[in-house]
Amino acid sequence: MEKYRHIGFKLTPQRIAILDYLEGNKDHPSADDIYKTVSKKFTTMSIATVYTTLAALKERGAVLELTVDPDKKRYDPTTESHGHLICISCKRIVDIPGEHQLELSESAKQNFTVLKSHLEVHGYCPACNNKNLTVAKEAVNVRRS
Repeated sequence: MEKYRHIGFKLTPQRIAILDYLEGNKDHPSADDIYKTVSKKFTTMSIATVYTTLAALKERGAVLELTVDPDKKRYDPTTESHGHLICISCKRIVDIPGEHQLELSESAKQNFTVLKSHLEVHGYCPACNNKNLTVAKEAVNVRRS
């Protein structure tokens, strides 16, 4: 409990469970993902508790809210500057460590104030890429028959 005091909100058992779930989590879970896991221990907890906790964590800079998945917001407990690889098939998100600078033209620099930027690279993860290659090979074999 002491390790979360710096966040600056009331630490209920449910909030601590959410924080524990997020700590070191590299899966970039959605609120539903978090709820499904944490509610197993806290059966009376509501999804609203997860959403309000995530909003408070986001406001305090303790998690990043990712909008890389159009179907749902995802959350990243790694708040240091980094980018993301996003699989367009399975929606898996993988961290790209390090800071990535956006190069702007002189005109853009003069006419636009950048507050933040985020690198997103969209493509296929190895598992989905292998599936796509297998499907493509099967399609070629069918055409040859």
